[in-house]
Amino acid sequence: MSQSRDRLKRLEEIEREIVTVLKSAGETLSELSKDAPSDDVVNARAAQFVKSLELVEKGLSEQISYLTQVATGQPHEGSTYGVVKDFELSCTRAAVVQEKLDELKKIIQKHEVSKTL
Repeated sequence: MSQSRDRLKRLEEIEREIVTVLKSAGETLSELSKDAPSDDVVNARAAQFVKSLELVEKGLSEQISYLTQVATGQPHEGSTYGVVKDFELSCTRAAVVQEKLDELKKIIQKHEVSKTL
């Protein structure tokens, strides 16, 4: 039972980190939309974005690895039903985040192109 609780806690941490990713992306976009964006602020927000995104990726990879073990019949403890459902929800959220990140990347690229002109 404790392992299931720990897995759920870890998924909650990943979810909070996804919120941080989205917040950092929003702050970066907000700064980029200004007439005179501060390079320092943009760089700081982008760095936080990348750091948080890496934590999300690592956490989700760990969860996927665990679920792979469970699905292949390797030994595990406790029920995984709740964890699997939370994982599916996290995957859906991750897909939404990925779409938003792709949009952010396009905006940043447009901004960089317009800066060089």
